[in-house]
Amino acid sequence: MDAPRAVEYHGAAMNTVTPTAPPAPDLPAQLRIEPVRGPVDFEIAVPGSKSITNRALVLGALAQSPIVLTGALFADDTHYMMEALKTLGFSVSADPAALEIRIAGRGGEIPVREANLFVGNAGTVMRFLTSFVCLGHGAYRMDGTERMRQRPIDDLIEGLHGLGVKAQIEGQGGCPPVRIEADGLPGGRVQVSGSKSSQYVSGLLMVAPYAKAPLEVEVVGEFVSQPYVELTLRTMADLGVGTTSDGNRLYIPTHGARYRGGTYAIEGDASAASYWLAAAAILGGRAVVTNVRGDSPQGDAAFAKVLERMGCRVRTGFLAGDYGIEVVRDPAVPLKAVHVDLNAMPDVAQTLAAVALFAEGTTSMINIANLRIKETDRLSAVAAELTRLGAKVEEGSDFIEITPGPAREAVIQTYDDHRMAMAFSLVGLGRPGVTIDHPACVAKTYPHYFKDLERLRR
Repeated sequence: MDAPRAVEYHGAAMNTVTPTAPPAPDLPAQLRIEPVRGPVDFEIAVPGSKSITNRALVLGALAQSPIVLTGALFADDTHYMMEALKTLGFSVSADPAALEIRIAGRGGEIPVREANLFVGNAGTVMRFLTSFVCLGHGAYRMDGTERMRQRPIDDLIEGLHGLGVKAQIEGQGGCPPVRIEADGLPGGRVQVSGSKSSQYVSGLLMVAPYAKAPLEVEVVGEFVSQPYVELTLRTMADLGVGTTSDGNRLYIPTHGARYRGGTYAIEGDASAASYWLAAAAILGGRAVVTNVRGDSPQGDAAFAKVLERMGCRVRTGFLAGDYGIEVVRDPAVPLKAVHVDLNAMPDVAQTLAAVALFAEGTTSMINIANLRIKETDRLSAVAAELTRLGAKVEEGSDFIEITPGPAREAVIQTYDDHRMAMAFSLVGLGRPGVTIDHPACVAKTYPHYFKDLERLRR
């Protein structure tokens, strides 16, 4: 097998479509959060899951007939995925009012042979498409924002090199931009590290049925966010492709199987649900998220169980179709600090950090080193903003400990990270003096978050 080499481009210019920016929420540069007098009692349907929507878009592009996604997420991350697929030659149409996306699959063919793809700061788009374009026959380049150029992808590229894919990382420190010279995806066994992101594994699994020969995906090293791989497998199975697994490290999708078209319903986003469940924990009262399943494959759905350990009552799967997550806290019952391993659900770390300010004792979160390569270095960002609010914080390479302190007024820096804005707005619900800088960054996954937040005042 020839060694991978740098990609060179000759001839006509690559197909480049600069994606239009998704509409930004109409929000001020800084937004002061006014406290809410609890207890609360509300029900809410959250936006569709980003994780499922972007997986389903990839699988839809691979299907042999059109797929209509219902309840889909319309936000920055899914916008960049749709625009990238259009640039690659796929027919994608969207109806935001109906929350529907239609994509016409090409049965494993990538219509365009050369393309420049811009993915913003959408990690799923960068990592999924890097594997996806390997099915094509031509030259493809993926790039993103300055922050995306700081988010590593070298473990995935190393795995592709092991299969004989001709790929090159153009950025510094193993980070994008990435160039792929594709001639179909070879089969065999690929080893990929799971220590930084499970998205590398998910991207390979989704395209594996279309490889030239059977493709086995073996995860080596630490395995972070494993429930997201299980989410990928569930979505693949829903659309007709099964996977053999040893239950832990080795995955073998059915070679030659094809994703089927039809209609596919997108579950509500469990990460978005965490904010509303946390609001009930902070303020006391009751919150129900109506469109996340009690047995959801989304790892962040387990956040409710963390709140249960802190003193809340939790009920799941009580609505039709096994939907519904309910969190109730008696205002007379104080929240208790918790020690929790968040390896399987790192995206709720900021939400838990906000709740920790209202709990008795020191809350600690461990196994969260991969937060440092998210939209920002979330560990350092959380530590800085909690300290600004008066908490005592100890930050380590893969853990954080939070002890409430005398409350201070603060303007919370969001670092252009949607989860910083949403999580720290919860602090402002429970005490005065919290202002969110650049609140419009919530457009990444939840553009109307602050409108929904106002519902708690009614």
